[in-house]
Formats: sequence, structure tokens, C-alpha cells
Amino acid sequence: MPRQLFGTDGVRGRAGEFLTAELALGLARAAVARSDRERPQVLIVRDTRESGEMLESAIAAGVTAAGGDALLAGVLPTPAAPLLVRRHGLDLAAVISASHNPYQDNGIKLFAADGFKLDDETEHEIEAALGGPPAPAPATIGHVKRLHGALEDYLRELHTRFSALDLSGVRVLLDCANGATYRAAPEIFRRLGADVEVTADAPDGRNINDGCGSTHLEAVIERIGAGEHDVAFAFDGDGDRVLAVDGNGNVVDGDELIALAAIHLQRHDRLAGRGVAVTVMTNYGFHTAMAGAGVEVASTAVGDRYVLDELRKRGWVLGGEQSGHIIDLGFGPSGDGIASALLTLEALDGGDLRDRHAMEKLPQRLVNIGAPDRAALNRALEAPSMVHAIDRETSELSGRGRVLVRASGTEPLIRVMVEAPTAAETDAVCDRLTLVVETLLEVD
Repeated sequence: MPRQLFGTDGVRGRAGEFLTAELALGLARAAVARSDRERPQVLIVRDTRESGEMLESAIAAGVTAAGGDALLAGVLPTPAAPLLVRRHGLDLAAVISASHNPYQDNGIKLFAADGFKLDDETEHEIEAALGGPPAPAPATIGHVKRLHGALEDYLRELHTRFSALDLSGVRVLLDCANGATYRAAPEIFRRLGADVEVTADAPDGRNINDGCGSTHLEAVIERIGAGEHDVAFAFDGDGDRVLAVDGNGNVVDGDELIALAAIHLQRHDRLAGRGVAVTVMTNYGFHTAMAGAGVEVASTAVGDRYVLDELRKRGWVLGGEQSGHIIDLGFGPSGDGIASALLTLEALDGGDLRDRHAMEKLPQRLVNIGAPDRAALNRALEAPSMVHAIDRETSELSGRGRVLVRASGTEPLIRVMVEAPTAAETDAVCDRLTLVVETLLEVD
């Protein structure tokens, strides 16, 4: 059965239109009905979107209609959910969030009892159940309860992991994206001794990710330029991503943060397998740096789901994406923006992010080219002239850089990405490949 609802990160779409209360109820009921437990315990976490309460109520109704108990934890970062599932021995967690999307969107991510997102097969089964006959009524209807102390439980997990990190005297600026980290992030940084200033920490249901957070760094860069902060961290709406800005106003993306973490963990013999998993979008300079540090690198398709699968397959602990979605399985089973920020400061060991030397980034350029539909996109990518152009540019950059021409997983776009030793060469190669793509799409 082709997948219609679940993408690489759960079910996501316009709240009230695609992601309706009816759909949320059905998904929750189908997910809980699969459990072999007599009374499944299901955690529900949400971010700050105005549609969150509607979907929270709908999921709770679906859970209880299937005979489970719904435990409402309120607004928490996404990574808190798998940690709390493990801590309290729960059966399932539902996170209501659309991550870095605008407030009009929302989503549902489901985590199993082991804290990991549901696998493809399970998602297929849940989706299939929505189109099938209704499940038999449970022997008893479940209850809706408040999970008191959920925020403190999450903070306790963070504090236990980073208890040795002393941030006294460190001036930190935090951009909470008016999202799920607005309470947790400032609190844990203060507990560890940092001098904290917070921005975008007043959610109103509609301002999540609105000109703030990890996808809109302009305001953070401007504020840190005043010289009143040593480092800044910007989270996305649900708190599973983070980007940093150093004291000079330079953005430090996920590639550099992962490189810092990898070298730090290896130095302290905590990098299992001496390897790290990243995606095909990761900068060529990262690979060069890891080779010099004796760290093996595995590349996956774009998406934290694929990074996590690779880590589990290899028994490694560290991986992530350029976007700032960083997974440290030594702490938790999902990306955690707050934990990643603290790991960055731990890796610096009292140093300054401006003095980082984990990797040297190659100039990178990414161009997105719209296609009329998926069929035209595929024909262009498979055309002999496209294959020849990619092979030619790849050969020219061998050992010095790389090219990547691929289809977007979510939109009818062809993405052309080039990395080369100089910005001029990067632009030239990217322009040549872009012209080939555009010509093929026009011909089509």
C-alpha cells in the first residue's frame, strides 16, 4: 500500500485542513489498538501552535477510545518525549509539532516504548487500519490524566548528563523560536551557571518560527554583534534542532557542531565505533576533517530517520544533519537541540566558539529548480546529458570537492549542490549544472 500520510518525520500538513481532529483521533486509536498491553499508557507532548490543543484533545480521545490512558505533558521539546517514555516505562508517545514550519501547519510524530520513532512497517499498519473496518470496542474506556512534573523530569535528565559542565561566566544568548524550548532551555543553562539572555520566548500560538529560531538567524546575528554575548544558540519550533552563532556573528551549522562533538567524544573514548553518520548534504570539509581525526564517516539520505537507522545498524552514537539536527545516542534516542548546545560547550572545554578548529568548510552553493511534476523531474535526472554532466563535473572535482544533483523528497524540485575549493569554482560548476537541468525541463 503506498504511503499517503506518513512522511520521513511523521504526519504533517495544514492543521484543520489536512491534519484534522478526525484524522488525529483515528491515528491515535489505530496506534493504540495495535498494543498487546491491557491498558496502554500514552504520553502526549505538543509545541506552542494554536492548533496544538485541538490535536491534543483529539489524540487523547483516540487513545481512550482504544482503551488506553492519555498522559498530557503539555508543551515540551520533542526530544523530551522519548526520554520520558523510557523514564516512566510508557508504551507510546505522540508529539504534536510541525518542527520549523509556520504556525498554520502541525504534525504528529509517534515514538515506541524504546524511545525510537515507529518503523516504516508499523506506520504502514497504522495507516492501513484507518481505511479498514473499525477495531472492536475495548473492554474499558481509558482515562485522560495530567503528567505533572514532566518539564522537571526532562530538566533532570539534561542536568544529570551535563552535571560536570560549569558555565559560570559564559554569556549565552538563546533564541527559543517562540516554541517548545521557551521554558526548558533558559532554565537548564541557568542551572549550569550561565549568564542567560533569551529572545523569542513569548509564544502566542502564532509566532512560532516567525522571523526567529534556527531558520531565521538575522536577529541573533545582529544582537550578538553588540559584543554582550560569548555565544548564541537558536532552536527550531519543537527543539530537536539547533544552530550556533559565535561571538563574531558567524553561523556555526550542524556540520561544524557534529565535527566538534565527534572529536571531543573520541578524545574521551566515548565515540562508539570511532564513527559518525551524516547525510549526503554534509560539507566535503567535514569528511576531510574526520579522515584526519581517524573517524569513519557513513553517509545517508537526507533525513534524521536515515541517520538514526545507520547509527543503530552500526552501533555508533553520533550523527546528524547540516540543519542542526544532531543525535547523540549516548544521551537520548532522538535529536535534541538543547543537549546538542550543551555538548558543544562541553566540547569547547571552556574555550571560545570563535576559536573552533574542528573543520574547514568548503564553499557550498545550493540551487533549487522547480519541475512541473514528479515525472518531468525524474526524466530530467535520468537524461543522458544530465548523467554525463554530473559525471564530468564529479571527475573534475575528484579529491577536491563534489557535486550532488537530486530530487527533493517533499517538493517537485531538483536540488543542485556543489562544493569546490573556491567560491568562484563552486559558482561556475553550479551554473553549468543548473543550465543543464533547466534546459532539460524546458525541453520536457
